[in-house]
Amino acid sequence: MSATRSPVQNPNRTLPRWLAKFFFQCVEAAQRRIARGSLVGDRPIFDNALFPWVGALEAQAPAIAKELEAVLATPGRLPAFHEISPDVATITQDHQWQTFVFLGYGMRAERNLARCPATAAALDGIPGLRTAFFSILSPGKQIPLHSGPYNGVLRLHLALKVPREREQCWIEVNGQRYVWQANRAVIFDDAYPHEVHNDTDETRVVLFVDFERPCKVPVSWLNRLLLAFAPLTPELQQAKTNHEKWERDYYADGAAVDGGSSAPPEAPPATAPASTASAPGAASPSTSKSRTAPAHDGEVQHAEHAEASGNERR
Repeated sequence: MSATRSPVQNPNRTLPRWLAKFFFQCVEAAQRRIARGSLVGDRPIFDNALFPWVGALEAQAPAIAKELEAVLATPGRLPAFHEISPDVATITQDHQWQTFVFLGYGMRAERNLARCPATAAALDGIPGLRTAFFSILSPGKQIPLHSGPYNGVLRLHLALKVPREREQCWIEVNGQRYVWQANRAVIFDDAYPHEVHNDTDETRVVLFVDFERPCKVPVSWLNRLLLAFAPLTPELQQAKTNHEKWERDYYADGAAVDGGSSAPPEAPPATAPASTASAPGAASPSTSKSRTAPAHDGEVQHAEHAEASGNERR
């Protein structure tokens, strides 16, 4: 699939290009205020104790993982991430990063939610939920260093399927490495440069969640205003259109739940990605002026050590 963005299909609910450009300028300008107004600090990886609801989510991980196994029964029917959200074609263009979407900035995948009721119930307990999906990383897949466009949301990964050689499967955020642990969550700020490696021969799957960053008033009001406009951007409208089409095809003949071909589709040819603006929550190559990754020190930091590393910016 080409990295070139396709035309938006439903322009009636999309911001004009000039207004979308202004919106992204507002997002960029707001980031320092968001960092200063954060109620949980401003760092690459967070202590889960700052988020009281995480324990309840982790307790639901076995039930969520059971629903995941049913979804993975037909892997060839699942979309590559860039087929849903063309913006991520700047960092991935093969079929080795797949997704199964539940929520996305105002879009609800009702049939996917109905198929995974335990997952849906667990998501209901996350304050300020903005996006949620199964993120499926094939053996050997690497996602290069990149940065999210906005620090007004934080990202959570709940590990559901972890390779046995877990030390070879990791995410590194601003130089801090985290190795996923089954049924455990990690929360990080994806506006910092980060990369992912699955250097194993097994699949890694996490429940991938973006949620509103807790902030002081009035910064929280500004954050919610920007997040409310995000679904109207051309980038997220295109992703919504792409997902709705995929979902119709997926459930059209019942094969999604009754079985079907598991042969993955042919990988698209590699093409040079286009340089595009990203909506909040989308990925972009790491070119941030204010957030740069330090030299890699090779140290593996687990969840219980992530907070000890500090690295809080003042």
